[in-house]
Amino acid sequence: MFDGRFRTQAERGLRPIGLNLERAGITADILTGLGVAMAAAAAVAIGNGALRAGFLLLLLTALPDVLDGAVAKASGTASRRGAFFDSVADRLADALLLGGVAWYLATTDPGRTAVLPLAVLAASMLISYERAKAEALGFDARGGLMERAERIVALAFALLFDSLMVPVLWLMLALTLFTAGQRFVKVWRQASVTRPVAARPARSTARRANRVARMNRVAERRAAWQRRVRQRGSR
Repeated sequence: MFDGRFRTQAERGLRPIGLNLERAGITADILTGLGVAMAAAAAVAIGNGALRAGFLLLLLTALPDVLDGAVAKASGTASRRGAFFDSVADRLADALLLGGVAWYLATTDPGRTAVLPLAVLAASMLISYERAKAEALGFDARGGLMERAERIVALAFALLFDSLMVPVLWLMLALTLFTAGQRFVKVWRQASVTRPVAARPARSTARRANRVARMNRVAERRAAWQRRVRQRGSR
C-alpha cells in the first residue's frame, strides 16, 4: 500500500538528503549493505530477548532501506544491478528479522508458536515472488494491504508491545496472505485480457522484397541471354 501510494512522494522529499549523502561519498550500495548488517544485529538482539534494542535496530534497518533509492536517484547511479542488489537485500533482511522473532518465541513460548513468524516469512516471500514473476512477464503486481513497509511497521509494534506479539504475527500472516491473493487476482486479470496479434515483423516484408528482386534479376539475365542468342543467330 505504501509502495503504490506514497513511495514517489517520500523519495521526492528525501532527494535533498540523498544529494548530501552522495556528496559525502556514501553510495546506495553502502546503504543497502548497512541495512542488512542492521537487520542481522536486530535479529540477534530479538533472539536473545532484548526486544527494545531490537526495536531500535529495526528502525536503523528501515532507514538505509528508504535512503538507498534516494541516493541512487540523486547521484544518477540507479541501475538494474542496484535494483537487483536492493531486492535481494530486502529478502535477506526479512529472513533475518523474522528468524530472530522465531528464535525468541522458541525460547519463551511453548508449543509451535515459533513456526508463526516463519509462516509470515513464507507468505512475504510469496508476494515478492509474485511481483518479480509478474514484472518478468510484463505485468504489474504492485500494491496490496501488507507490503514490506507495512510488515516492518507491524513488526516494530510487536517488539514495542511484546505482550501482543503473537496476535500481531497472526494479523500479519492473514493480511500477507490476503495481499498474495490480491496480487494473484490482479495479474490473472491482466494475463486474461486478449491481446491483439502483433503484425508480422518488418523483416518478413524485407525478405519478400529481396526474393522478388532476385527473381527480377534472374528474369533480366535470362532475357539478356536470349537477346544475345538471337543476335548471334541473325549474324
